[in-house]
Amino acid sequence: MIKAIFFDIDGTLVSFRTHEIPDSTRYALKELQEKGIKLFIATGRSPVQIDFLKENTEFSFDGYITMNGQYCYNQEGVIREQALEREDLIALLPYLEEHPEIGSSFVELDYVYFDRLTDRIQAMWDGLGKTAPKLNFDTPSRVKEQKTYQLSSYIREEEEEEFLKHMPNCKSARWHETFTDIIPKDGGKTAGIQAVLEHYGIKKEECMAFGDGGNDKDMLQYAGIGIAMGNATEDVKQVADYVTKDIDEDGILHGLRQFHVLD
Repeated sequence: MIKAIFFDIDGTLVSFRTHEIPDSTRYALKELQEKGIKLFIATGRSPVQIDFLKENTEFSFDGYITMNGQYCYNQEGVIREQALEREDLIALLPYLEEHPEIGSSFVELDYVYFDRLTDRIQAMWDGLGKTAPKLNFDTPSRVKEQKTYQLSSYIREEEEEEFLKHMPNCKSARWHETFTDIIPKDGGKTAGIQAVLEHYGIKKEECMAFGDGGNDKDMLQYAGIGIAMGNATEDVKQVADYVTKDIDEDGILHGLRQFHVLD
């Protein structure tokens, strides 16, 4: 019996084509809550970057796994919190200064800022349309004083190895070809799901997860049932228990019906 379901946002709940939550997904979420199944967001976005989701759904989720598992909370409070090692961030600053072609967003709890605007960042923001968070710019020296939970750097996959040499306590959680999320080596959406399930007393065999990007792979493998969207990347599809239809073809509702969670 499924008692909890975790959903990625971009490309899973929200279409990259329409920048909307499909009507079939809205219907499915409402039906799931009426059945008493707990619903959770599992996203790389920060808490301040998901306001649009709250404004476009008719209910509140039971909890939120944000920043790829680095900050997890519900209406009662924080369930899990883990920031990046400050020493790693400080060590990275000279490298970023030497490579102006690399733009990065620094994710604090209530504030997300970029060190510079690059062509890659602009292209990404154009693609997000109305779901794109506000672009703030600030000095990365803030990492010396402020907790930074995640770094999103606009580097390609072949650039990761060199980049991570400056952050030995971190790993990449990539879900887009032009950038990757940098998180602690022992972090990730799975770490967030484990904490949430323990908090609610739910077994992993009693949960499902839906995702489409590389940073969803670990949670799809961990969940009792891991479902990849039809629009997911091939590496995500390969680790999933089931590949449903495209998000714009009622993929979430189809996946839920395939496993008889909904009729």
